[in-house]
Amino acid sequence: MMIGYARVSTDEQNLALQLDALRAAGCNVIFEDTGSGADENRKGLADALARCAAGDVLVAWKLDRLGRSTLDLVGLVEKLKGRGVGLKVLTGEGASIDTTRPEGKLIFAVFAAFAEFERELIRERTMAGMRAAKRRGRHLGRPRKLTPHKIDTARQLIADGKETKAGAAALLGVDAVTLRRALKD
Repeated sequence: MMIGYARVSTDEQNLALQLDALRAAGCNVIFEDTGSGADENRKGLADALARCAAGDVLVAWKLDRLGRSTLDLVGLVEKLKGRGVGLKVLTGEGASIDTTRPEGKLIFAVFAAFAEFERELIRERTMAGMRAAKRRGRHLGRPRKLTPHKIDTARQLIADGKETKAGAAALLGVDAVTLRRALKD
């Protein structure tokens, strides 16, 4: 069965062109969404995916109607492939994708390779940025709960015998383990 999916970004846009193309391609059932492709709660897409069974083909007018990034698309197609569902794109960039045919599988494999390459580049840039920040003395991760002034105050309270570590931690609004770790540093 051919299952269609159509999406427009705003209420002012019209689905008619997509719906006509999907019907002409042989889609008996068509699911629709209005909203950004970046929105993770696309009911129409979720319903279309739920309707797809082994041997079915999910059909989209253009590739960008399904997802915003190559990574999203690769993940979607891998899910479909795992369930024995094909993907066909009717027009625009990616129109040569029809994972029910060998050449479509090849094109998609190239897309997947680019997505992997993109992931690796992002990871490398992130790691390089983190190393550079550390060299500049920047703290990475969650903001610290205790400022140097609060740590000094806690040290003084404990040294003067006015508070235990647990008591000082409670005064500062942190867990005793957090204060103990800060005092070690």
